[in-house]
Amino acid sequence: MPTDLMPLSVNPAALPEPSGFSHGTLSGNTLYLGGQTALDKEMRIVPGGIVEQFRQAFGNVLATVREAGGIPEDLVSITIFLTDIPDYQAHGREIGRAWRELAGPVYPAMAGIGTTALWQPEALIEIMGVAVIPDERLVRPRG
Repeated sequence: MPTDLMPLSVNPAALPEPSGFSHGTLSGNTLYLGGQTALDKEMRIVPGGIVEQFRQAFGNVLATVREAGGIPEDLVSITIFLTDIPDYQAHGREIGRAWRELAGPVYPAMAGIGTTALWQPEALIEIMGVAVIPDERLVRPRG
């Protein structure tokens, strides 16, 4: 396998230290983003409901994108897992505002999937995705 395609872990210092997983895996210029819940640096789910959890979880995703030299516009796919779809829908306008504050007006391909539970029992949302980062901005972690 060419060395630029060898998978490299991307783990921003701003996020909780991973154990048994990576926040992202870079292969070539494609960054596969591990699922992010609303964990803060102290490994606690942020309080306040779905909007606050969306903001934290998506911010965690973007921290991993930025660690590899990417920007929000490099996201090509996002999957959102939800424990309460009606709650997410009821707060859609607020979540949309949070998205635009964090990522601007560009939206990748997306899916929202209902689930009965997430890894942390108090988590309401988990976000994973894929970003393609142009070579001129790509930052390869030492691996």
